[in-house]
Amino acid sequence: MFSLLESQNKKRIGKIQTKSGVVATPFFMPVATKGALKHLDGEEIKKIGYELVLSNTYHLWLRPGDELIKQSGGLHKFMNWDGSILTDSGGFQVFSLGARATERFGVCGVELSSNGVHFVDPINGKKHFLSPEKAVQIQLNIGTDIIMCLDVCPPYPCSKREAQESLELTTVWAKRCKKYFDKKTKDLKTEEKPLLFGIVQGSTFEDLRKESAKQIVDIGFDGYAIGGVAVGEPREKLGEILKWILPFLPENKPRYLMGLGKPEEIVASVTEGVDMFDCVIPSREGRHGRLFCWSEDSKGEIIELSDKPDFYKTINIGNSKFKKDFKVVDSHCSCPLCKNYSRAYIRHLFAVNEPFAGRLASLHNLTFYFDLIKKLRKTKKQ
Repeated sequence: MFSLLESQNKKRIGKIQTKSGVVATPFFMPVATKGALKHLDGEEIKKIGYELVLSNTYHLWLRPGDELIKQSGGLHKFMNWDGSILTDSGGFQVFSLGARATERFGVCGVELSSNGVHFVDPINGKKHFLSPEKAVQIQLNIGTDIIMCLDVCPPYPCSKREAQESLELTTVWAKRCKKYFDKKTKDLKTEEKPLLFGIVQGSTFEDLRKESAKQIVDIGFDGYAIGGVAVGEPREKLGEILKWILPFLPENKPRYLMGLGKPEEIVASVTEGVDMFDCVIPSREGRHGRLFCWSEDSKGEIIELSDKPDFYKTINIGNSKFKKDFKVVDSHCSCPLCKNYSRAYIRHLFAVNEPFAGRLASLHNLTFYFDLIKKLRKTKKQ
């Protein structure tokens, strides 16, 4: 459960108690989509300071299967991670990967109803059906700490009618998820019980966002997520959406912004009262040679955080100007890359397609993101 330790205007500092431990908020979740952090070991992530990672229900259900993971002792044991795990419901992947099934097999197969969604696996063409109850059961089998309800995430742009229909179905599914979850966990002790989060939808329509927030809160969940903000909409809409939704979310429950974001988006969202984030940006950008570094003032001090992208910079390490640059990537960073190697060395690794490059770069960017979160966690008492 969530404990609010301190508020600074709208910014919140607290902690979430899961069945696997305590997670300080605000926090960022590294993405272990298929039960692995690309190039990295869980111990390395833990050493940076991360207490919770995100995995994907859709991918783990299809391969290797939730029953196999259950037989192994649960996802924590399967991937050798003793921290907390959040699994998304898989709904977004059902829709977003439908186009790949169309390309490979000539049929998308995504069919929505109040019962759930039929879809085609884009890898092998097999047909599957995912219901709200099935989504919860898969996550219970996996043994996750935070379970996400199955929702309908409308694309951007979409008509108001489409947004309304996805909102209504999201609410219907959320009620079914909650009912099934309560039934399946009623005999568990509090310390053994996972948390269940509802998801707010409504696209970029203010009245629909507020309506969705009210409906999801009325159902009653352990936490609330804001979905549909990383599906192609203009970035300037984020601030508006947060201002519409956050006043309707309970103060005593955690708030999760799904799929974002850039460092300045995290700063802006924490300032507005968001507690949780996930995004593939740090690890994915690292694997492509794009490194996050702190910006300095004239005295060599890190520039103060803001909702503008001026407190950090990114460098494309593959640029030829780094070929003979023997400085560290970032003198303010304590990651293995910055402690032990030069810009010239990491550029060389990328140039020769050495896998070690992606490993070092991912560690660096995830360290940057964790250091960002640490700065955001500072209290007035510190």
